[in-house]
Amino acid sequence: MNVMDSPTLETPDGSVQRSLPIAPLIAGALTGLIGGSVMMLAIHSTIVAGPLLGAVYGALFALAFSKRACDPGSGLLWGLAFALLVWLAVVPGAQVIAANLSSSFQTERDNFPDLVAYVLCIGAPLGLVLGTWEAFHSGTTRPPTSLPRAIIGGGLSGLAGGWAISRWMEQANMFSTLAGMLGSTSALVGQTEHYVFSALIGASFGLLFQRDIRGYGSSMAWGMAYGIFWWFLGALTLLPVASGKTIDWSYLHAAAEFGLLVGNIVNGLLAGLLYAFIDRLTVRFLTESDPIHREAEGPGVRFIRIIQWGAVAGLAGGLFYMLVLVSTGSLRELAAIVNGSSVALGVVVHLCISILLGATYGLLFQREAPNLASGIAWGLVYGLMGWYIGPLTLFPLTLGKVSLWIPADAEAQFPALVGHLIYGSVAAAAYWLFERRHEDWLLLDPRIAAREARLRRPLGTSAPALWLFVLGMGVVLPIVLA
Repeated sequence: MNVMDSPTLETPDGSVQRSLPIAPLIAGALTGLIGGSVMMLAIHSTIVAGPLLGAVYGALFALAFSKRACDPGSGLLWGLAFALLVWLAVVPGAQVIAANLSSSFQTERDNFPDLVAYVLCIGAPLGLVLGTWEAFHSGTTRPPTSLPRAIIGGGLSGLAGGWAISRWMEQANMFSTLAGMLGSTSALVGQTEHYVFSALIGASFGLLFQRDIRGYGSSMAWGMAYGIFWWFLGALTLLPVASGKTIDWSYLHAAAEFGLLVGNIVNGLLAGLLYAFIDRLTVRFLTESDPIHREAEGPGVRFIRIIQWGAVAGLAGGLFYMLVLVSTGSLRELAAIVNGSSVALGVVVHLCISILLGATYGLLFQREAPNLASGIAWGLVYGLMGWYIGPLTLFPLTLGKVSLWIPADAEAQFPALVGHLIYGSVAAAAYWLFERRHEDWLLLDPRIAAREARLRRPLGTSAPALWLFVLGMGVVLPIVLA
């Protein structure tokens, strides 16, 4: 191994102590310097706030996350989470302190171009560069990536996600906008572009995150994160440039593209779900057909247990969520789903939906949480997913609304966002307790212990970066843009 990759020092007692990673530090500083220079040109920042600060960010990221960013996919997520953290700490945070904690959301709106710049010019390049570096120089053994599974499965899932939002894009006249990139006015040309881009983005999703995806729920979460990233990169940056317009990262332009943000999120959720299905189906057929990999319990027994645990956990989360519904007077709106108007009917509808969502959580996120804290984190992500799918998408469609994914709806449904986050955290915690109790019983048999340990998501993955980026952006963006 090259000395610059991971230099070591021998201590007097003969042990080996790892010193500072010189090469990743240099790579991070140079990447940050270049990204800061691009940021300076894009948002007209100063040399100090652009290249020099970018170099500092690069060195800090290399020190803190170079070993966690073990491949381009995990590196991208750690870079995006790092960009969100430093933006919150440096840009709005410093201004809030300077204003003696008297600033408002207008401050975050004025600083929105900095957020886009931090994500695209600092976080994404740092993560991809250092993740690629670590993949080739770490010397650690990593699971191999299957190119056919990634490209074919990702491409098909991307096409399915693109089809799911195609109706909204047609109503929003997005196909004509895409056709303008090629100098055409034909909606058919724009539609073809849309599906080509969807397939390419889906294939890149498979290539980047195949090692990290273990189940349906986590795959949906990774798809949501990738959808948010592509909203920054595609809708706010590449689309205007390809259409011959100047880059506009203002919050006014971002608010006008709020529908594309929700569309990208829904696209990512569906694509992630389908990718997990295709990938798991392929693995089951090709690599897990031998008796050693069989379940300790029959699939039917396991399915019934998951449904039962999830239903009870969902009921617990629904009871806590009901506090939000009562305080906002939203129970009558739920009753309207079944053409009713009484509060009692709204309670029944809410609890039925809560039980169904809890069972769904169990099916999607089984074995994802190695401890209670990670279980609550997955529950918060699940609650956020439910807010985008439910109050912002399915609920308006049920009530017959034509316009979807507009900032005014997000503002009106903000109490539901709080309720969904409460529901997800409570339901996930309750489900984790059921699952952990049962698995502790299974682990009494040493023949089963090894298999259960292999199926459970280990600690030290890029999941914390995913939680931070998805929860941070998924909550901050609707508040700022609405």
